[in-house]
Amino acid sequence: MHSERKLVVSHAPFWHDGGSIAARHYNILLAALIPVIAGIVTYGVPALGVVALAVSTAIGWEFLMNKITRRPVTVGDGNAALTGLLLAMLLPATMPWWVVVTGTFLAVVICKQIFGGLGANPFNPVLMGTAMLMTGWPMLMDFNHMLADYVTGFNMVDPLWSAKYFGPETVASFTAGDLLLGKQAGGIGTAFGLGIIIGGFYLMIRGFIRWEIVLSFLVGVAVTALAFNMKNPDAYAGPVFHLLAGYTLAGAVFFATEDSSSPVNLTPMLIYGVGGGVMTVLIRNIGVYVDGVVFAILVMNLINPLIDKIRPKAMGKVA
Repeated sequence: MHSERKLVVSHAPFWHDGGSIAARHYNILLAALIPVIAGIVTYGVPALGVVALAVSTAIGWEFLMNKITRRPVTVGDGNAALTGLLLAMLLPATMPWWVVVTGTFLAVVICKQIFGGLGANPFNPVLMGTAMLMTGWPMLMDFNHMLADYVTGFNMVDPLWSAKYFGPETVASFTAGDLLLGKQAGGIGTAFGLGIIIGGFYLMIRGFIRWEIVLSFLVGVAVTALAFNMKNPDAYAGPVFHLLAGYTLAGAVFFATEDSSSPVNLTPMLIYGVGGGVMTVLIRNIGVYVDGVVFAILVMNLINPLIDKIRPKAMGKVA
C-alpha cells in the first residue's frame, strides 16, 4: 500500500546541541576580555573609561530600542554588552566620550535594531559602526595622532602606517614577538595578538566560532602579503607582519565570524574567509586606508548571501 508520508529534505541545522545564544555571547565576551585587559594595562584609566562607556551605552541603546519598538527586552542575552566591548577593542584609548556614544548608537540602533535585531543584521554591526567613525572622523581613528602623548617602553607608531608610507624597512624593529605581546600602537583590544590567539582557540574548541572562517581569513592575508612581498620586498611587508599587525587577528576571530553576516556552509565559509583576507592586504597595500580589515569584512558581508547559496546538492526530492 502506498504511504502518504513524504521525505522532507531540508538544510542544516538538524539537531539542537543544548547551547544558548546567551552562553555563546558571554563566552565570546570572556575571550575578548583577554586582549582588552592587556590594553587597559598598557593605556591605563582612559582605556578603562572607553571600555566601560562603550559597554554601558550599548546596553542602554538596546534597552531603549526594546522599549520603543515594544519588543521583549534582550539585554540579558549579552549581545549588547558584547557589541560595546568589541567596538571598544577597535578604538584608541583616548577616544572622546561623544564618539564612543555615537559609535555604540550606530552599531546597536542603526546597524542592528533597525534591521530587526539579533540575527537580522546583514552587516557586522560593530564593523559598520566603526566604518562610519573612520569615514566621519578619520583623525580620531588615527592611532599615531590619538596616542601621541603616551610614553611606553616600545615604539608608539602605528606599524601599518609606517609600512604603508615609508616601506617595510621602517618597521624592522617590530619583531614578531613584539607584535604578539602588544608592543604596537593600536586599538585597545587589538594589539595583544597572543591574547587574541588564546581567546580564538578557546572559542573554536568550544564551537562558538567556526575555525574554517578564521583559518581561511588568515591564509588569505598570508598568501596575498607573501605575493606582494615576493614581487617587491622593498615596498611591501611580509606575511608575518601583516598577520600580527593592526586588526588582522581580531578581525579573523571576533568579526569575520559574526553569525548573522557570515556563511553557514563549508565551501562558502572558505571563500568568505579567503576573500576577506585577500582584500585586507589589497586595501593595505594599494588602497587608501592604512588597515583594510574593517572594509574587507564588510564587503564579504555584502556578498555573503550570494556565496552562501553554494550548498551541497540535496540527495532526493519531495514527490
